[in-house]
Amino acid sequence: MLVPTLLVLFFCLRGRAGLSPHFLQQPEDLVVLLGDEARLPCALGAYWGLVQWTKDGLALGGERDLPGWSRYWISGNAVSGQHDLHIRPVELEDQASYECQATQAGLRSRPAQLHVLVPPEAPQVLGGPSVSLVAGIPANLTCRSRGDARPTPELLWFRDGVRLDGATFHQTLLKEGTTGSVESILSLTPSSHDDGATLVCRARSQAMPAGKDTAVTLSLQYPPVVTLSAEPQTVQEGEKVTFRCQATAQPPVTGYRWAKGGSPVLGARGPMLVVVADASFLTAPVSCEVSNAVGSANRSTALDVQFGPILQAKPKPVSVDLGNDAFFTCVWRGNPLPRVTWTRRGDAQVLASGPTLRLPAVGPEDAGDYVCKAEPGLSGLGGGAAEARLTVNAPPVVTALHSAPAFLRGPARLQCLVFASPAPEAVIWSWDDGFLAAGSRGRFLVETFPAPEGRGGQGPGLISVLHISGTQESDFSRGFNCSARNRLGEGGTRVSLGRRDLLPMVRIVAGVAAVAMTLLTIITGVVLCCWRHSKASFSNQKNLVRILGSSDASSSRGHEEEETGNGEDQGPIVHTDHSDLVLDEEGALEAKDPTNGYYKVRGVSVSLSLGEAPGGGLFLPPSSPLGPPGTPTFYDFNPHLGMVPACRLYRARAGYLTTPHPRAFTSYIKPTSFGPPDLAPSTPPFPYAAFPTPSHPRLQTHV
Repeated sequence: MLVPTLLVLFFCLRGRAGLSPHFLQQPEDLVVLLGDEARLPCALGAYWGLVQWTKDGLALGGERDLPGWSRYWISGNAVSGQHDLHIRPVELEDQASYECQATQAGLRSRPAQLHVLVPPEAPQVLGGPSVSLVAGIPANLTCRSRGDARPTPELLWFRDGVRLDGATFHQTLLKEGTTGSVESILSLTPSSHDDGATLVCRARSQAMPAGKDTAVTLSLQYPPVVTLSAEPQTVQEGEKVTFRCQATAQPPVTGYRWAKGGSPVLGARGPMLVVVADASFLTAPVSCEVSNAVGSANRSTALDVQFGPILQAKPKPVSVDLGNDAFFTCVWRGNPLPRVTWTRRGDAQVLASGPTLRLPAVGPEDAGDYVCKAEPGLSGLGGGAAEARLTVNAPPVVTALHSAPAFLRGPARLQCLVFASPAPEAVIWSWDDGFLAAGSRGRFLVETFPAPEGRGGQGPGLISVLHISGTQESDFSRGFNCSARNRLGEGGTRVSLGRRDLLPMVRIVAGVAAVAMTLLTIITGVVLCCWRHSKASFSNQKNLVRILGSSDASSSRGHEEEETGNGEDQGPIVHTDHSDLVLDEEGALEAKDPTNGYYKVRGVSVSLSLGEAPGGGLFLPPSSPLGPPGTPTFYDFNPHLGMVPACRLYRARAGYLTTPHPRAFTSYIKPTSFGPPDLAPSTPPFPYAAFPTPSHPRLQTHV
């Protein structure tokens, strides 16, 4: 009690000394978190009266415990003038303007503003905690903070602790100016690499500087990511190559599609393709397209295929004027690039290397065919040659062709050969008193024909022919000119007509006719000789033949006709048998039986046709006087039997087969058929009934 009394006494004495009440400490603006305790200080000097606090002008009361305000109270030593206002826990309604007043002294402190801070709640990411996105398609992520946070929180985006830019901030205001919610939208275009990434949305304010975080995971759907490889990458033409197509995708892969040079490879469906490499793979890459539910992706690769040269562009024929340059181009493709050389056909000298050949200031001697050649590749395959013709445009080249000599007043023709490039405008024949290019004029006619191809590069050829009808003396002495002209000049030649005399030709024809007649005469004589000798046949044995007289011949002929039934003249008939011949009175030749009648064997009658004399009679040798007068005449044929007929011709007469053997024996057999006789050209054909039957009797034998 002593200390308070002393203080009161001290202040009373000071008051009496002239000190007035004043503020030793006034309240200041205060920021406090919701739920924390707020303390507003107030200290007065030289004042021991009533002190009270006001809230927005409303007096809270003069008691120290401030009845009616359960969370409010005044603290400090009133004697010392300390009057601090405490609020706990602070609520949003406590945010106001506070004053400390000394009512008896009429003192008011400056207003002190109490700010109540409300920390933000943890933000919310729409679609979280796992957000499904499609790679390559722009998307928005929304982070939202709700509640009465004070002040308004700031929403930030982070990935792996790094703040992301590009977010937009949006704030929704409620009535009476209070905030309702805060949103932050992050725009991004995800890729396949963002699959599984974690993004953080942070709500930060003065009430919570560290902020509150909400994390979200990206679940990305993306089309296939393709990797295409070839094994081996460098190959020789004809070797096998394996392509492998590897892909990662979300959702999983649904199909593969292979193509070469943009064209589908039929039958290829899986992630692997095996092919046989050729030159086309160098310029036509192989591609693999992989698909899933989201989309598809394509990758391609080209092979390093080594192959021999292949001709891509042939050299084209070139036609240039005399003195100009000529150029040829020849394109070969190969891997590695082939070596290309130029030569002239028939000449091994290399004129140039590479795809182009240049011939400067060409002349007529440069015309011809030029060869572009490529050597085979490392594999030994490919290669080859191509050629083109160089035509040098020059004045026509005219050459006289051989023309046959002509007779006076007979036809003649003169010829010339023309080669020219460009083709000649006309080919003209001229002589002393005229000229002709085409058609006819008097005795002259001109015709023009295409000529066979000449030396390479000479251009098209023409043969011009000048026909002359009824040659005259002057045609053989004058000269004929054959000339041609084109745009580059003119060329010509002189053609002469040769003369042929008639006398040598007559002599030759007469000589040939004489030789022909001589040969014809010799051949005719030989043919006649053979024909005459073919009319006679001779025996090789010595025999005597009786020639019947007129009476005997008549009797014999009648008997013969009776046997054969043939009334035609058979010619002289000679009968022979194996033994010496004995002539009977009836004119038949009877042969002796060599068996003395045991076998009753008779000789076989063989007829020989004798030739006729030139007069038509029978050709007979001189007679031989054998026997007494009055007996039949006998002729000796021995001198003639040893003669060999010149032509060796044997002929059948009246159905009897002629034979070179003088004697023959046979048994009688009735013929079943007769073949056609071998008749002479002068012998008329006979029917079957005209053939005579054999005149000898049946051969009988007795044992």
